[in-house]
Amino acid sequence: MAVKKSDLYSSIWASCDQLRGGMDASLYKNYVLSLLFIKYITDKYWNRDVFDPLVKIPDGASFHDLKALRGKSDIGDRINTQIIQPLIDANPKLSRNDFPNFNDPDKLGEGAKMVERLGNLISIFAKPELDFSSNRAEHDDLLGDAYEYLMRHFATESGKSKGQFYTPSEVSRLIAKLLGISRENSKASTNVYDPTCGSGSLLLKVAAEAGRQITLEGQEQDVTTAGLARMNMILHDFPTATILSGDTLNDPKFKVEGHLRVYDYVVANPPFSAKAWSTGMPVPIREKDPYQRFVWGEPPAKQGDYAFLLHIIRSLKSTGKGACILPHGVLFRGNAEAEIRENLVKSGILKGIVGLPANLFYGTGIPACILLLDKENATARKGIFLIDASKGFIKDGPKNRLRDQDLHKIVDIFQRQADLPGYSRMVSLDEIARNAYNLNLPRYIDGSDPEDLQDIEGHLRGGIPERDLDGLASYWTEFAGMRSMLFETTDRIGYSRLRLPASEVRSAIFEHPRFQAFHATVNSLLDNWKTTNRPLLLAFQQKSHPKALIEILSESLLETFRTAPLLEAYDIYQRLMDQWNDSMQDDAYLIASDGWIKGAQPREIVKIKNKDDKLVWPEDHDYLVGKRRFKSDLVPSAILIDRFFPAERDGLIELDARIASPEQKLEELREEHSGEDGLLNEVLEGDSDKPKITAKGIRDRLKAIAKDGDAAEEREVLKSYLKLLEELSATKATRDQSQKELDSLVHAKYPTLTETDIKDLVIDDKWFARLTTSVHGELDRISQLLTRRVKELAERYETPLPQLTERVADLEAKVAGHLAKMGFSL
Repeated sequence: MAVKKSDLYSSIWASCDQLRGGMDASLYKNYVLSLLFIKYITDKYWNRDVFDPLVKIPDGASFHDLKALRGKSDIGDRINTQIIQPLIDANPKLSRNDFPNFNDPDKLGEGAKMVERLGNLISIFAKPELDFSSNRAEHDDLLGDAYEYLMRHFATESGKSKGQFYTPSEVSRLIAKLLGISRENSKASTNVYDPTCGSGSLLLKVAAEAGRQITLEGQEQDVTTAGLARMNMILHDFPTATILSGDTLNDPKFKVEGHLRVYDYVVANPPFSAKAWSTGMPVPIREKDPYQRFVWGEPPAKQGDYAFLLHIIRSLKSTGKGACILPHGVLFRGNAEAEIRENLVKSGILKGIVGLPANLFYGTGIPACILLLDKENATARKGIFLIDASKGFIKDGPKNRLRDQDLHKIVDIFQRQADLPGYSRMVSLDEIARNAYNLNLPRYIDGSDPEDLQDIEGHLRGGIPERDLDGLASYWTEFAGMRSMLFETTDRIGYSRLRLPASEVRSAIFEHPRFQAFHATVNSLLDNWKTTNRPLLLAFQQKSHPKALIEILSESLLETFRTAPLLEAYDIYQRLMDQWNDSMQDDAYLIASDGWIKGAQPREIVKIKNKDDKLVWPEDHDYLVGKRRFKSDLVPSAILIDRFFPAERDGLIELDARIASPEQKLEELREEHSGEDGLLNEVLEGDSDKPKITAKGIRDRLKAIAKDGDAAEEREVLKSYLKLLEELSATKATRDQSQKELDSLVHAKYPTLTETDIKDLVIDDKWFARLTTSVHGELDRISQLLTRRVKELAERYETPLPQLTERVADLEAKVAGHLAKMGFSL
């Protein structure tokens, strides 16, 4: 059974975090990621019949040899000398600085503590479900993605000062797509450079967009982070990438005959406003920089943002394209930066700017922007395309995160250069010049929300302003006749009132013929999309590529709903992407690994030990066979039951209803007769807040008072309670037996399912059913937004000020009257 991606990542992180103890996350990550790296290269390259493998693993230096060191008293030293050093010696791309010291007692503990900690860490990656030595490793990026997942979590845990080694993957994906690189316009000789590459995520996302092996080069000042980047390249199938260590501005490593090497694409997320960027550079920098990067101006000594940008521009070919993440200050700060910015704008190289939400990055919470550079046809460029995407994000723990829909919208708008009020526009160079080359986005794009104005006359005299109703024009256009159905004009021009009670507005909207037609239109679009894409899903098989599948499905869904009235196509797209991330990708990877039939078979759930060394159930089950617990990840028993055993399911629902009735009557009797001197007090057992009442206790009490002439009422209550208990017990026994019989039917059904059965269950009853529910959720949201606004306006102007004044006067008079009766006066 293939491991689920979500379970794989979360279990690795949970295990590693549990073993971290008091070690700082920024240090601990080096040990964890190094072990994952050794595991990966072993699975991929060890003992393979390849003449010249891209990564060489000497005898005795594989992960298998690493496992054998568990429990050895000198395990740390052996890892350093028997595993890591031979790998470094055999692979020139690796260096000793790429790996931490596994024999450091200050970080790992001394003696037995080090032996235990390293042994436990190795065991995490020795789990059977992490064995990718089969051909799956050639087609699946589970371990490469796991590496990135762990880096993201370590960046979150490392805090502001130490989390800068990782650019959020969503931002990296966005930059890669904005660059416009693709399989069609790239080839093996296409080169990409990142002068501040961190752990390499930006380079890898650009390579992923290229869809082929291209040349990747990067420089990183921190030697340990450079090592992470080298490992990251290998884990993502780019072992030929070159990552060098050093200060890019003072000592650039990638040169040709003393000049900076130039590239097709350059990307960077440099440290924001680096304060020591110029240390060690020749003075004056503008004239004496050997690479002539600062001819447009010398950046301030304590703000290195433009220093990195100018290095990028100098590193681009004459047709090269680049992207750099910088703080918003570069768009409007004055003095030396204003001079550089003016020259940048006049050059035509600055093609666009994308303003991002705040709190995206691990090293800072300030908002940033992406400057998009393009030297091709720069002299002919007449404007700069601006996007203010600062409002498109979702909260994710302590940080904000770009959603799939946010990325797609930014890329779509940028590629189409489409003006969208409050979001994007093409700004001419002449307009920018008139603004003294200030590029602050709010100067050109008003992204503020429209103010909900209060109407004074409406408050004074009543009536809903027609201006507010006109603001709902998109609804009235789609739902012709609904406005007149909901509102009628008053005797004052420009004001209306609600025709029906506010409580009836929602149902009136839902039942309106044009809303029903809108609902039918959306359903028709969804049905057409299902019909079009079902063959694609049917054709998905073992060794197919899940990422290619979701790419086709999501793009098709987005295009389908671009024509949908009122709905935002990107919201529908996000619904599918959320479904993919939640569960559908696990299903797809399971099918790609095991196939439909094997993937659908239930697995038995067994207890595992928790951190307190107690046996616990690790997850919920679908059904029982005796005391054994089973679950199918691909075909949950609920959808199998709905299709093949509806009568048995309905029988259980009926029994549940029959159980609820006596339970409610028992609770009512208990409440009525359990108070002080209550008739059930003598049969209450236990000292808890809710004592038990048992059938045995009631029978014993009935026997004790059988001849007591004064206990007739108590006997009646006890008999009633006992009868309900017996009825409840019998019904529960029937239900338990019915559940066992249904579980047996389910367990017997799974092995008989054909591939066609499984595809119908998964595609129609699981994937399509959830998406349908999600789309209907968007329909409900549309109606709820309209309902909420209509009620809000009706309630806002329902009672004019004179009526409120009269009401207040009446209440004051009543209060004065009551006070007068008590001998007081105002």
